Formats: sequence, C-alpha cells, structure tokens
Amino acid sequence: MASIRHALTIAAPADRIRALVSSAEGFSRWWAEDAVAAAGSPAVELGFFNRTTMYRLVPSPDAGATRWACETGQEWAGTEIVFRLQPKGDQTQIEFAHERWAAETPYFVSCNTVWGHLMFKLKDAAEHAATARPYFTKSGVESSGAAPAY
Repeated sequence: MASIRHALTIAAPADRIRALVSSAEGFSRWWAEDAVAAAGSPAVELGFFNRTTMYRLVPSPDAGATRWACETGQEWAGTEIVFRLQPKGDQTQIEFAHERWAAETPYFVSCNTVWGHLMFKLKDAAEHAATARPYFTKSGVESSGAAPAY
C-alpha cells in the first residue's frame, strides 16, 4: 500500500502541536476552516468546497502518535493520517504520514503536494497562532496573495 510522508521541525512545544492535530478546533487553525466535531462522536468532519467534498476522521488508538482513520472519501476511505511528535529541546520534530492508500493514483500525487503545503501551514499555526489561517476556506483555498514564507 502507498503512503505519503513528510517531516518537519517546528519551533514550538509538542503539546501546542498536539492540540492542533487532535481536534476539529485545531484542524480549523491550519487545515480546513470547515472542521467540526461530529455530534455524539469523537469523529471530526472536514468540509471542502462548500461541503461538496466531506471527510470524516475518527481517532484511532496509537500510544506513540495522534492517528485518525478516514471513514469517507473516494480514495481516502480506509486510509489513516498519523502525526508523530518528537520533542527536540525547544522545538518539535513532526513525522507525518497518510497511510494505506490503495494505489499511487494522480489524486494520491496531488494529495502529496497538498500535504507538503499543509505541513507548513501547521508550522505557521504552531509558531504564529495569532496570524495563522487554514489552507482550505469554506469555498476553496486561501488566497492571501502573499508568497509562502518557506
């Protein structure tokens, strides 16, 4: 099975990053503006492009990481999103994986590119919370006009 992987060092404590990758509120700071906790469930629902695309993530047990099982999405269903955090002094090394893809399709390749960008959005949210914005707005993608600072 195919996997997407990225690694990045973030100048923030692991607890701050963990809060950003373990809840709808955290996801809404860097990933998707339309991130909500599912009623009566530990699941998170992410809406994209005015909810024409929806992903439902459910926490999955993993003692060494924050792991989410993807329940929906044509190619995402059955995949898992994993955030492993390793404190390194006053910084944190994040090892990200989106695992268990059935195949390396064109959509898989596109998602790899987007996840790379999202890792820098996560870094920005952890290091500069007051100015952080999610990459995906409710209707599309952010268009700040500014060049990425990475």
